[in-house]
Amino acid sequence: MHRDAAETLRGLEGQSLVTHNYVLVEAAAIAHRRLGGAAARDLLEDLVPISTVIWVEEGTHQAAVSAFLAAVRRRPSLVDWVTFEVMRRHVIGTAFAFDRDFVNQGFQTIP
Repeated sequence: MHRDAAETLRGLEGQSLVTHNYVLVEAAAIAHRRLGGAAARDLLEDLVPISTVIWVEEGTHQAAVSAFLAAVRRRPSLVDWVTFEVMRRHVIGTAFAFDRDFVNQGFQTIP
């Protein structure tokens, strides 16, 4: 889905992008494992500076862990539950995501 993601990201140029530190850790780990250190560096040096990074605090983390444990299923991941909690707490209604878990939680997704 890289092509769709890259095209969508280009279309969002100039708009406010928000993420949180758990997503950065997960994305850097995946990029490093699948594509190598250069890809992880590109992600952290090119994408992070154009985003606002929300640092997950203990209350958000605990709320997400509670929801994750209550769900007792493989999906969504703990990072997804943290994302849902961050989005709710910061009144963010749209996610740049390909999985249906965001829609199932009441959010809109792009692309």
